[in-house]
Amino acid sequence: MEAFLVSTGIVALAEMGDKTQLLSLVLAARFRKPWPIVLGILVATLVNHALAGAVGAWVTQWLGPQALRWVLGVSFIAMAGWMLIPDKLDEDDTAKVPRFGVFGTTLVAFFLAEMGDKTQVATVVLAARFDAWAAVVAGTTLGMMLANAPVVWFGERITRRVPIRAVHVVGALVFAVLGVLALVS
Repeated sequence: MEAFLVSTGIVALAEMGDKTQLLSLVLAARFRKPWPIVLGILVATLVNHALAGAVGAWVTQWLGPQALRWVLGVSFIAMAGWMLIPDKLDEDDTAKVPRFGVFGTTLVAFFLAEMGDKTQVATVVLAARFDAWAAVVAGTTLGMMLANAPVVWFGERITRRVPIRAVHVVGALVFAVLGVLALVS
């Protein structure tokens, strides 16, 4: 349960102001069909995070406990620094023409936007830390949905009220604490 809850909280925090959250807003404004967008986000996140979690689980088997402790500690601390760098959405991140429909466009755009993103890297690190692939993937996916689904449904009204900088600082502190704990335990 700890792996699930920590993964959910960390990804929900990491996702605030993230490029994929901005992509959710753009898709919602462009297509105005929330259900296919949310379903596309869910499927893309499940696939992406399942792969990232598998990498994290593999890392735990490949590295010894001492090396793993250092890799995790440094990774969490690096994630803390990365949290403080705001994301921007590139103009090319969404398809010009919805060739695959709203669901397909969202699925492809989200999957590609998540490649190498903070939340994907966090999923790898969390899966390595907790050695609980299913709980981590379920938690990171729920965290993504908690951060992105409301943006699709409520759009700009939410983004104007959320103090993104404060959320990034809290997220960075959580990653920093996890990093220090990994290094000293």
